[in-house]
Amino acid sequence: MTQLPTIVVTGGSRGIGAAICRLLAQAGYAVAVNYAQRADAAEALVAEIIAGGGRAAAIRGDISYPTKVKHLFEAAEAALGPIGGLVNNAGTTGQHARIEDQTQSALEGLFAINVFGSFYCAQEAVRRLSTTHGGKGGVIVNISSVAARLGGLAGQVPYAATKGAIETFTKGLATEVAKEGIRVNAVAPGMTATDMATPWMQEAALRGGGIPMGRIGEAEEIAQAVLWLISPAASYVTGSVITVSGGR
Repeated sequence: MTQLPTIVVTGGSRGIGAAICRLLAQAGYAVAVNYAQRADAAEALVAEIIAGGGRAAAIRGDISYPTKVKHLFEAAEAALGPIGGLVNNAGTTGQHARIEDQTQSALEGLFAINVFGSFYCAQEAVRRLSTTHGGKGGVIVNISSVAARLGGLAGQVPYAATKGAIETFTKGLATEVAKEGIRVNAVAPGMTATDMATPWMQEAALRGGGIPMGRIGEAEEIAQAVLWLISPAASYVTGSVITVSGGR
């Protein structure tokens, strides 16, 4: 049986990222669990995956720095073998404040991770996956948000803007590399039960029937959509955004 390739998952130590790593590993992919600070959580997840018969490695790297992204991909290849895909999952909600109260440092930090970090990781992935560069093709999945379409919760407009950028990037990059063996798609979660979704955020999303299904999503439900996009089952899907939001 052919061994499945390595998938780099940024921000893979917790929340949606950890659920993605678990599901990919269960499907047979080797998983590079990227993290910026939570070494304990990343190592625990890797130990869990290995105990279950999977292949994984925890690799530290702040994706807002191109040199660290390059090291992330090199370390993933060295530990697990050739890269076959990337999940741009790492992100932050930024400062909770109206636009006139947002600070320069908060905005720069938000865009550095959510937008530029995804760009840097995609650059490294394309350099390895594109048939133009001698690669065998592969898949990139970006994690967006329904905020890209809805504008975000109160005090989260800049976050929504970063996700709007990600959806435009997804479509544009998909077109750019479509003939080079690379599929590029995005998953746009609605409110999901992770530590990033604070109680006030969950309450705001549910208020007034904001979620037609009447409940908050689970990280595993988002991960299922990512797995499908990574898999050969989605071989004719590129440039698409799959919304997983309970109808929101």
